[in-house]
Amino acid sequence: MKLAELLGTELPLVQSPMAGVQGSRLAIAVCGAGGLGSLPCAMLSPERIAEEIRAIRAATDRPFNLNFFCHATPRFDAARDARWRESLAAVHAEFGIDPASLGTGAGRNPFDATAAEIVESLRPRVVSFHFGLPEPALLARVKAAGAIVMGSATTVDEARWLESRGADVIIAQGLEAGGHRGHFLSDDLTEQLGLFALLPQVVAAVKRPVIAAGGIADAACVRAALALGASGVQAGTAFLRTPEADTGPLHRAALAGDEARHTALSNLFTGRPARGIVNRFLREHGPMSELVPEFPLATAASAPLRAAAERRGSGDFSALWSGQNASGARPVPAAEIIRALAAGLPG
Repeated sequence: MKLAELLGTELPLVQSPMAGVQGSRLAIAVCGAGGLGSLPCAMLSPERIAEEIRAIRAATDRPFNLNFFCHATPRFDAARDARWRESLAAVHAEFGIDPASLGTGAGRNPFDATAAEIVESLRPRVVSFHFGLPEPALLARVKAAGAIVMGSATTVDEARWLESRGADVIIAQGLEAGGHRGHFLSDDLTEQLGLFALLPQVVAAVKRPVIAAGGIADAACVRAALALGASGVQAGTAFLRTPEADTGPLHRAALAGDEARHTALSNLFTGRPARGIVNRFLREHGPMSELVPEFPLATAASAPLRAAAERRGSGDFSALWSGQNASGARPVPAAEIIRALAAGLPG
């Protein structure tokens, strides 16, 4: 079965779920253009997830994807958190942030029984997972609800792991990709590969359809991914400047400028490596730091700093998520991005 048939879409094109910079509007636009629109759920309450799904279904009867994180909830380490906050004391003072006002909340939720209930009651066509898969009992509930399950793999071992545990589609996430790395079997970043090295190895290792993700910006990228065995592609950065995305003005300006050519993996914002445009925060405190608390606890100290800087018109402490190839990110409707990518499909 071809990927589009499996997903129930017109085209084998998937919009990457991008927590914090999109909601239902982008998913609706992509679905309407023939691709698979995605709704990131890790930062949403159950009530908000239900609201967003209702909005999608009110606008289109086409399939969509719900995306969840599968990280383990970390135990709060007071000593580590104190060292992290101490390292940020000078910049917190610069922006008038009272350290006593900082919370300890996680900010991102792993897939749990409540999320499984949402899937069972609202029955999306596709459910995707980042950082592995949920525990077997929860995954069984997702599959029993009739959902196609997609999982992100950053290595061949992860692809095989996902297939052996029930994933229907493997997303091969190359090192070029923006946002959080999906690795889950190893934290060793030296094991991470660029897409065009990773993709053919994953295709050869598994029997499931493979979606190529990372640096997909135009029709030429799509053709290259398909030539290496991909059944479809996933694009994220290309949609960040569309009117349907919730990307902020500072982030949009950075994507449009020369600075978008310099990205790095950084754990400063959340505690887990994620690719974004290099700014002052990354230059002065990272981009990778051993002081940062476990994902997603780092957000408690970094998010207020971001907000304070942005109020002054600065993106120096913002998570300017972007892949290594921002050339496809244009200020045009999402449907136009889909058409540009679809030009690389055969026939």
